[in-house]
Amino acid sequence: MEAKLFLLTCSLPLQPLLPTCNMRLSRFKTTSPSKTVLRRCMNQEEQLLEGMPKEYYDDEWQARQREKTKELHRRRREEEEEEERKVEEYREIGMRLKGYPQEDVVRARKLVSSFIRAEEEVEEDEKDAIRSLDLLYRRVETEILKQEASPAMRLLNDLLNMHDGFDNEGWLKECKKRMVETFPREDPFSILVPAGFDIDKHHGPLSLPAEADDVLLRVDFIREVDALLQEVRSEQNEAQTPDGLDPESVAVKLKEHERKRTIRQVETLLDLAINLQW
Repeated sequence: MEAKLFLLTCSLPLQPLLPTCNMRLSRFKTTSPSKTVLRRCMNQEEQLLEGMPKEYYDDEWQARQREKTKELHRRRREEEEEEERKVEEYREIGMRLKGYPQEDVVRARKLVSSFIRAEEEVEEDEKDAIRSLDLLYRRVETEILKQEASPAMRLLNDLLNMHDGFDNEGWLKECKKRMVETFPREDPFSILVPAGFDIDKHHGPLSLPAEADDVLLRVDFIREVDALLQEVRSEQNEAQTPDGLDPESVAVKLKEHERKRTIRQVETLLDLAINLQW
């Protein structure tokens, strides 16, 4: 009896060992399906990557794409800064308009409104629209700066506005006539004797006219125009003309072409003033 009890007591703790072994085996076996799942996921990822372009794996291509993105962001910032600069310029023009009579401001606003309406009618052609806006801004700015410019610059502006864009010879004749009327004669008799005095009869006014302080001498006109040309040429040498065909590049090219044409006209007026004869 004691031997049987001893066997029973010894055999009892051995029974729970079997399920633990089975559990360990079952746990070891359950790891195999996870490997198949991982293989399937890896195969799916490889299939997705195989569909990507070859440039996706090229580090140099990735670097170039990043540089292009940086360039786009830089251009966007420049456009925003340019837009802010234009807004500030128009705001400055508006502030400076406050110093002028209200009637002149109202007439200027009506003129600008008519220009804007005219620009909207021809908006189909993008180049003409950009050029019209640029000319509009320049015309408004010129009208404001004309009041603050020197007599030489006001005369130069009037002479440039006399050009109709076609008849150069007729324009030069009109400019010469205007210069002869504006500049005082530089011969010895005209310097010693005031205008209107007859040196033969010794008869005529001896006092200077009231507007003598505003007289523009030819030498002053030549000096100021020559200084303006030197300044404009230095700026033109530093400027770079874009080669693209986008609207912004086209607008810059049109503006640069207009600038060069105006410079040639100013050079012609300078030569005319230097060689002017009464």
